[in-house]
Amino acid sequence: MSVSEITQDKRKLFEKRKPVFPKAVNGYYRRLKWVVMAITLGIYYITPWIRWDRGPYAPDQAVLVDLAGRRFYMFGIEIWPHEFYYVAGLLVMAGVGLFLVTSAVGRAWCGYACPQTVWTDVYQHIERWIDGDHNAQVRLQKAPWTANKIIRRLSKWSIWLIIAFATGGAWIFYFADAPALARQFISGEAPFVAYATVGILTATTFILGGFLREQFCIYMCPWPRIQSTMMDENSLIVTYKEWRGEPRGSLKQVKNDPENFGDCIDCLQCVQVCPTGIDIREGPQIGCITCALCIDACDQVMEKIDRPRGLIDYITYDDADRERAGQPTVPAWKNLLRPRTIAYFAVWVGIGLGMLFVLGNRLRVDISAQADRNPIYVQLSDGAIRNSYDVKIRNMESRPRTMEVSMSGLDQGVLWSGTGSRETAGSAVTVNIPADSVGKVRLFVAAPGKGAEREEFFFTVQASDDRTAQDSEEAIFERPRNDG
Repeated sequence: MSVSEITQDKRKLFEKRKPVFPKAVNGYYRRLKWVVMAITLGIYYITPWIRWDRGPYAPDQAVLVDLAGRRFYMFGIEIWPHEFYYVAGLLVMAGVGLFLVTSAVGRAWCGYACPQTVWTDVYQHIERWIDGDHNAQVRLQKAPWTANKIIRRLSKWSIWLIIAFATGGAWIFYFADAPALARQFISGEAPFVAYATVGILTATTFILGGFLREQFCIYMCPWPRIQSTMMDENSLIVTYKEWRGEPRGSLKQVKNDPENFGDCIDCLQCVQVCPTGIDIREGPQIGCITCALCIDACDQVMEKIDRPRGLIDYITYDDADRERAGQPTVPAWKNLLRPRTIAYFAVWVGIGLGMLFVLGNRLRVDISAQADRNPIYVQLSDGAIRNSYDVKIRNMESRPRTMEVSMSGLDQGVLWSGTGSRETAGSAVTVNIPADSVGKVRLFVAAPGKGAEREEFFFTVQASDDRTAQDSEEAIFERPRNDG
């Protein structure tokens, strides 16, 4: 095969991208997108700056992923490394919640709250502000590179870059004290990883939101290829009612001969407002993110030509069949309350309630003990056997606490710390643990030499200021083998 033939085959397989310049539209779903955009961006940019008083021994940032201190703070909740299952639970809840939303209303997450959608929407509004609406953008795209076009492009890209930089900058503030890190970042004293992270997120936001908009949704994102398995004939999706709209005709034909023409006047408003550039009249497509802007655009046209709204509408497949047959449709709330959505919701609520229960009943102290293996035991001058243990005591309160470590279950056993002696040994020792930290103490346990080769007993830690705050750890006391 010649080079020219290979090139010709490639042209048949791959089509050059056609730039998408969505037209501005007003309506219910556009206002809803404004609200969601304001809430999501507000949460993202403002949250790191919210303060939360946890006392003098803990950070006062409301939401903080403290990698250095190995803590995750979210307002009044503090997650330790050994409690990572809470984070896993939140991720599972997010996944189940996404399944629930998709099963109920299709790709609503993609159309309203996905970060790619939100920042692309911001960039498109800036583009309209500088370049004009749909027709003006198309003309500017085709125009030669004059001074006016260069100025507009540089202005638009500069604002995009500022937003992208603010996006990357906001992200790093979740991992360190925001005011302190901001000062370090400006003065050039921040860690290299902070600058690298901001650089990467700035570049990805600028490129994905500005230049790879619908391509990301159609080709790069895996969710469109997965979400269809969670939808059924009762899922609400954006649908063009072809039984009402077809056959299409001009405005004059539709008005003069309504019996032979449908309501669609082929004005292409639904195509021009679509952020991914699809034609919803061609049926369900992978490029449809169900943002419903085509519904706003079509409803406005229907009002102008005195036709009923809803030629493009949120509707289920079953209701579409009923409406086509002239039968009454099912109320939307009944479509939402069906076995699949109820099951997803029950799982989602169950995980959430389970996490709240465990969180509300978790211990604020914790103990773990590791026996020395070299030597396993030491025989004292009076014939008693001594074992040594490295004990870790976790204080999960934001204040220093005095802890009492006691021993139980070992007959005639005594306990003392590395700072004490056998003469002062007893059944318990007292240790002071700093706020929000893990204290380490070396403990010695002695018991009579005669007894089982391996004997189980327990270490118990108890906070002196709260007798209910306690935890126990099983340990093994070892003796030499008794052959007699």
